[in-house]
Amino acid sequence: MFARHDLVWLSRQGWQHARGTAPAHCHDAIDRWRRADWPAIVRRNDAGLLSGWLAIGIALPPDPVDGSKMRIGLRVPQDCIRKVLSPPPLGRVNRATPVAWRPLLAILDREAAGQGLAIGVYGSVALQGLTRQSYLTAASDIDLLLRPRTRAQLIGSLDLLESHAGKLPLDGEIVFPGGQAVAWKELSAALRKASGARVLVKQLHGISLSAASALVAALKDEPCMT
Repeated sequence: MFARHDLVWLSRQGWQHARGTAPAHCHDAIDRWRRADWPAIVRRNDAGLLSGWLAIGIALPPDPVDGSKMRIGLRVPQDCIRKVLSPPPLGRVNRATPVAWRPLLAILDREAAGQGLAIGVYGSVALQGLTRQSYLTAASDIDLLLRPRTRAQLIGSLDLLESHAGKLPLDGEIVFPGGQAVAWKELSAALRKASGARVLVKQLHGISLSAASALVAALKDEPCMT
């Protein structure tokens, strides 16, 4: 039902529960977030998370003085979530990015669509687009999510990202159909190595190591044309 990076909007009771799981010095920030009706982000489950609860978080913009980033981990009963959406598509948040990025990201998005791929966005770019607050700095990456369904789409995804990474600070993950997420740069490097090369796999319920070849093998082949 939920996946890492999903956006969740909480009920009033949900915010009360979430606030109660955070340190007191975070309460003012949580209250401001609630009043703005911004979504929280689904994160990997904490150890010992109660059944029926979900680990979420909010991330404040960088401090304008020292650049520090406040990340607040929260927990909430799942029945207090009133709406859930996948990370926003690239086209929706592109206008929130620096002007120099926009035409390049539009080309990337168009080329991905030509391969039947949709690009989701999380991290600073998504938060700036959703909240209109200043998240992006000169050091910011562009965190993208691609969900290939076939081996051909996977190879196309990696080739596409690598071809644009020289002009844009691209980061992010490839998400396999079973929900396993792997940093695209790590996956690309592993697939160029021996078949036993392993990668760090992130899922809602934990992290593990897996052979990159095993993840690829679970993807569908392209259907034969007759």
